[in-house]
Amino acid sequence: MGQIPGPVLLVETAHDVETLDLAVDTPVAYVTQTTLSVDDTRAVIAALKRRFNDIIGPDINDIIGPDINDICYATQNRQSAVRALAKVADVILVVGAKNSSNSNRLREIGVEAGVPSYLIADGSKLDRGWVGHADAVGVTAGASAPEELVDDVIAALRRIRPIEVSVLPGIEENVEFRLPAELLRARPVAAGAP
Repeated sequence: MGQIPGPVLLVETAHDVETLDLAVDTPVAYVTQTTLSVDDTRAVIAALKRRFNDIIGPDINDIIGPDINDICYATQNRQSAVRALAKVADVILVVGAKNSSNSNRLREIGVEAGVPSYLIADGSKLDRGWVGHADAVGVTAGASAPEELVDDVIAALRRIRPIEVSVLPGIEENVEFRLPAELLRARPVAAGAP
């Protein structure tokens, strides 16, 4: 929002789409936040498609909208992991910043699954009251949270009582992104390298 001229409307839910004050034949284009998962965007995109007959955007599952590759794989993986974690944890701690939409969404998913879930910046913010009664504490992190912050939360849990750490099976993230050509050209070449 604020990056293009003209009106830009924010919709976060299918209900938001239904309440837009626009005629059904209004030409509409949309984009999605790349840190939202496919699950988060699918219902909103479907509502847009149902509501407007002149809509444009990239294609996803025969709905005009973002390509699945444009949606953050790390966000989708983490949301799926939190759903699995909610089946075995008494409490979920999500490591991430308060202004991180994907970290906040992870916490919301835990709550929606019926598990008390808390957003925590690092181990210094751990409240004993959150975990004192829990037999199993799930720890996850937003897509941009550094691993050292997760380790710091685990260390804080260890200061409360002895713990055993185990990792749930899940999708291994090993995607590597290539540097843009402009950065490759600007990168200094090591001595003796081609």
